[in-house]
Amino acid sequence: MNHAITARFAGLACAMLTLAAAATPATADAPEVANVQQALDALARTSGVVGTIGEVYVDGKRVGQGSAGSRLLDGKGGRIPVGSRYRIGSQTKLLTGTVALQLVKEGRLGLEDRLSDLLPEVASQDIVERADEITVRQLIRHTSGIPNWFTPDLVDIYDFTTYYPPIDLVKKSRSQPRTGEPGEKFSYSNTNYTLLGMIIEKVTGRSLASELGRRLFGPLGMSRTYLAVKPPQSIKGPHGHGYSTDDQGKVHDMDRLNASYGNGAGGVISTSHDISAFYRAFHQGELLPPALQKLLTDPPENAPSQPPLCGGEPQLRVIAGGTTSFTSVTFSSPDGRIQFATSTTTNTPDPAAIGRAINQTAKAVLCPGK
Repeated sequence: MNHAITARFAGLACAMLTLAAAATPATADAPEVANVQQALDALARTSGVVGTIGEVYVDGKRVGQGSAGSRLLDGKGGRIPVGSRYRIGSQTKLLTGTVALQLVKEGRLGLEDRLSDLLPEVASQDIVERADEITVRQLIRHTSGIPNWFTPDLVDIYDFTTYYPPIDLVKKSRSQPRTGEPGEKFSYSNTNYTLLGMIIEKVTGRSLASELGRRLFGPLGMSRTYLAVKPPQSIKGPHGHGYSTDDQGKVHDMDRLNASYGNGAGGVISTSHDISAFYRAFHQGELLPPALQKLLTDPPENAPSQPPLCGGEPQLRVIAGGTTSFTSVTFSSPDGRIQFATSTTTNTPDPAAIGRAINQTAKAVLCPGK
């Protein structure tokens, strides 16, 4: 793959980190929120942006929304409807991690349970190196040392039709060198959460999609959210399309992104309303006890972090997901009162620039006057 595509894969790892800190006031009074539409108009003028939508919620009520750019490339298709579904990418990991930790709370899964005991086939078939030393805690914290299967050398992003079972994706990672000793250090890897999805299915006897539905989507009123797992499953209803250019210069509409590549690591499709409802419940302690929640919110020692968005003490958390052609980011206050959920479709080899522009958009909306 060419350098442009390699850059997109690199951007995946940089964008999908455990919760990193930024800042905005969160008091008993309603926070000040600037004009969302105006901020998104500015974001849409960024080179490589096709279209963007976003909504701000305070205490569960929408206080701002906007849509800018276009639904399709070159200004075609009109604007993306504000309430459209979009891929949340690796924000899925927080949902998968929450379900896994609910099983820990219920005593059906242990943080120190070994991968080889939970999924014996990955050890007996030598699919995961040192599976007998890797624990559930390490998978959740990205400290297992298992390499990432989602790399340009292992995945054809233009294969929209082949179904890859999760175990086959895990197998892809076996050809790569380990990133560290089990439990030694943080190293972001989609493989960790592909395995967690498999573990959830093994422990519950139900599909991951079913467990997400009955534990999160249903109880939280996330009625327009679902997990796509097999091609040609895609985004239901009108939505934004992102694009990618291959080695031969051909532009691909990435709307049919292979659903099997996501699963527990990045397959959920949602809306700004629904994902905001999840973050509100998560940060307000409705889903996990504090000790287990910290496994998802407190990054390991060597995990990268971001500087405060507005300056001052970190009071806003951000988690992002994305791959070739889209970036979705949700900014949420630790008390769960405030969410700014965005989706941006792209046509660019530089996802890092898009990420910086999205941060500036959030700063304009959530930190007016700063």
